[in-house]
Amino acid sequence: MGKVAVGAAIVCGATVCAAAALIVRHRMRSSGRWARAMAILTELEEKCGTPIGKLKQVGDAMTVEMHAGLASEGGSKLKMLISYVDNLPTGDEKGLFYALDLGGTNFRVLRVQLGGNDGRVVNQEFTEVSIPPHLMVGTSDALFDYIAAELAKFVATEGQGFHLSPGRQRELGFTFSFPVRQLTIASGTLIKWTKGFSIDDTVGQDVVAELTKAMERQGLDMRVAALVNDTIGTLAGGRYFNNDVIAAVILGTGTNAAYVERAHAIPKWHGLLPKSGEMVINMEWGNFRSSHLPVTEYDHALDVESLNPGEQIFEKIISGMYLGDIVRRVLCRMAEEAAFFGDTVPPKLRVPFILRSALDSLLKGMELEDLPICWVLFAVSQLIIMGYLGIASGMTPDMSAIHHDTTSDLRVVGNKLKDILGITNTSLKTRKVVVELCNIVATRGARLSAAGIFGILKKLGRDTVREGEKQRTVIAMDGGLFEHYTKFSECLESTLKELLGKEISESIVIEHSNDGSGIGAALLAASHSQYLDVESPESGQSD
Repeated sequence: MGKVAVGAAIVCGATVCAAAALIVRHRMRSSGRWARAMAILTELEEKCGTPIGKLKQVGDAMTVEMHAGLASEGGSKLKMLISYVDNLPTGDEKGLFYALDLGGTNFRVLRVQLGGNDGRVVNQEFTEVSIPPHLMVGTSDALFDYIAAELAKFVATEGQGFHLSPGRQRELGFTFSFPVRQLTIASGTLIKWTKGFSIDDTVGQDVVAELTKAMERQGLDMRVAALVNDTIGTLAGGRYFNNDVIAAVILGTGTNAAYVERAHAIPKWHGLLPKSGEMVINMEWGNFRSSHLPVTEYDHALDVESLNPGEQIFEKIISGMYLGDIVRRVLCRMAEEAAFFGDTVPPKLRVPFILRSALDSLLKGMELEDLPICWVLFAVSQLIIMGYLGIASGMTPDMSAIHHDTTSDLRVVGNKLKDILGITNTSLKTRKVVVELCNIVATRGARLSAAGIFGILKKLGRDTVREGEKQRTVIAMDGGLFEHYTKFSECLESTLKELLGKEISESIVIEHSNDGSGIGAALLAASHSQYLDVESPESGQSD
């Protein structure tokens, strides 16, 4: 072989060796990165662990806090609010009743004709109305006049199939999903607005009185018979169709629970005991906290950057508003420390709730500094309400889709990562990790939700079998997270059975109660009607 050929061979061999070395280093680096990503996932799984012993501790803590909240105002992080609902629907209710459900940028108006035990719900109709943005930051009169005008329009369309007994006033159940200080079944003062509303002259006012005055200005003869929140509406709707319902839980964007308490077991109640001997308690359980809760550094970071730091800790680890953002935070750490999605971190992964990009989209390129602050606040509120807060309320359905992907190549996962986070060309191995991450976060949320329900059952003495008594207990559930995230709801139900044991769990039923905040409010108007003890001269029946 000539010198040139030998030299060429040497160069070629060196090139091959260098290339081989680069491949080896790349593989070693990739192996190291993968090991780091797996270490992050394993650490999360350990910190999110919910063994049955820990869940029982959480349930016990829930029971203790319930007792404390019932004993005195401010005695617990659980507010344990007295709802003044002392008569839940029985099925005997008859007549025409209305409901108004105000809890965001839309409100719903519903009417229902009740036919008693024989007919139950004879007929029902509803309409949904959007609230113009300027009314959310205007005056109290302007907002309630608009609502009353729309309510009057709906009443005017009352047709065949609906009948109001002569001489009677229409009655309304008012679902008002904002913080109120309630003093009677049909009155409550607004503590503060949320969800993008900012109307100073309503704060501290009785919202029922505000609505009543607006209805009078519209010439609408209607009485608010019950002021309730959506969780209590769900409880009422559940009880109407099933007398064994003793509690309701909402698991959606947010979360809450309400249950039926014995009136004499409420030390902070100072009035006359209700004839029914019962009182519905609005727990506001999203604010529950305990040292037994498995809270991670991702949860702490999310809390610090949230709109209400230090509050609603339970809600932030179990509800749809936050589950997806926990996933985003873990993926972001994997991207930063283990180059999980390549050498650069996808920009959207760095933004809490990917708020800015969604806001830009909502405002169609308008600059924030060009907008009045009230409009900025409104836009932000829309992100919260509409579910654009990144992999939070809006992305939890995508998290559910990822978790439920059964395709052989997990292409749904790949599409979601591409469409939502701009992450392309992911490997099957990477997609499997994302699915497992969703599983860890959702499983923790579902199992803790079950522990909370276990705490309620324990408070009511329904976690044991009473001698000679076969008690059936039904929990009415509602909310998009429970309804649409199948793996979440299935995990919740199986965990509750695990906590209760086979014998007791046979008597505990979780039942989906859809649209409780609508029909439930109308039913509460019926069960708290001013005509309860009055018989209709025409029919000889109570309407």
